[in-house]
Amino acid sequence: MTVYSVAVVGLGVGQGHIAEAYAPLTDLFDLRLVCDLDEARLAQVYESHGVEGTTNFDDVLARPDIDIVDICTPSAMHLPLAKAALAAGKHVVCEKPLVGSLAELADLREAERNAPGVLMPIYQYRWGSGAQAARKIIDAGLAGRPLVGTAETHWLRTPEYYASPWRGTWAGELGGTMTTHATHIHDMLTWLMGPPEAVFGRSATRVHDIEVEDCASASLRLASGALASLTATVGSRDEYSRLYMAFENVSFESTRAPYAVGRGPWTITARDPELQAQVDAIAAETANVRERFAGQLSAFHESLSTGAPPPVTIDDADAALSLLTAFYRSSQTGREVQLPFAANDPARAGWTPATLTEEV
Repeated sequence: MTVYSVAVVGLGVGQGHIAEAYAPLTDLFDLRLVCDLDEARLAQVYESHGVEGTTNFDDVLARPDIDIVDICTPSAMHLPLAKAALAAGKHVVCEKPLVGSLAELADLREAERNAPGVLMPIYQYRWGSGAQAARKIIDAGLAGRPLVGTAETHWLRTPEYYASPWRGTWAGELGGTMTTHATHIHDMLTWLMGPPEAVFGRSATRVHDIEVEDCASASLRLASGALASLTATVGSRDEYSRLYMAFENVSFESTRAPYAVGRGPWTITARDPELQAQVDAIAAETANVRERFAGQLSAFHESLSTGAPPPVTIDDADAALSLLTAFYRSSQTGREVQLPFAANDPARAGWTPATLTEEV
C-alpha cells in the first residue's frame, strides 16, 4: 500500500487534521513537514510529532518528497497557496471555504485541470456512522422523496476567539457564522437532500463587535421541491448542531454533537416495521466507520491509490459557495435569490460587501 507524504500548512485547525488523521493513520500517510508563521506554535507542533518545521511556504513547494499539501490557513489565503501547490505537482487538501468566490473557484478548477495532482476540499462532517448510514439509505432508494429539512448550528464563541486579527473580518474570514461555522452542516443537508434552487436569507451581528454576521437564518427551496430552514449563531449557551430531514418513507435526525454532527447513531425512523428492519441493517453496516478528518482522509487515500475522483470535489465546493453567495445576496437585498447563477452574474465575483452587487 502506498504511503503518501504530507505537509500541513497552518497549524490552527491543521492540528486537528494531524491529531485525527495523519498521526494515527501512519499506514496511509507520512507527516513530514509542518508550516506556520507563528514560530512558537510551529515549534510546539513539530517537536511533539518529530517532524520538520518551516515558516516559509516556498520550502514546502520545493520539497520533492512531499506528495500532499494540506492547507489550513486563514480563508483568504487558500487560492494562491492551492494554485501554487498544484503548479508544483502536489495533491492538495484545503479547508473551507475553499476560495472566496465562484470566479476564484473557476480559476482553481482550471489550475487543477492543468496539474498532475488533484484537489480535495474538506467537508469532514460527511464522515460518521450517522451521515454515512443516511447516504446509503437514500442511495438505496428507500427514503423516497425529500420533503423538509432543518439544519441548526448553535455554537458559542467568546471575544477571545475573535482576538486573532483575521477572524470576524470580511477580508480575512470571508464571512461570519454562515461561512466559517455552519457551512459544514449545510453541505451535509444538500449532499443528502439535493441542491437549492431558491434562497432567502437574513443575517445580523448581535453577539460580538465584529464586521461579519454572528446570527443567521435562511429558507431554501430545493431542486426536488423540498423545503429547508437553516439557523446559525455563535451566541448559544447550549452548544449543539442538529440536522433533521423528513423524506417520504424515512426521517433522519442527527445527534446534537456540535462538532461531529455526522457521528451516529442517528435516529432513523421508517414508515413501517419491514422498512425499519432494512434501514436498521444498513445503519449497522456503518456503525464503525471512521469519522471526521480520519474518515475523509482515508477515503482520499483510497481515491489516490485507485485513480478515482476524490471523495469531495470542486463541484461540491461549487455547491457550498453558491449557497453562501445566494445567502449573502439575499440578506443584503431582502429578496429571494434563484440558483444556479448565470455565467455573467456579477455575484460570481464574491459574496462580501466589497464585491457583491445587484444581479444583472
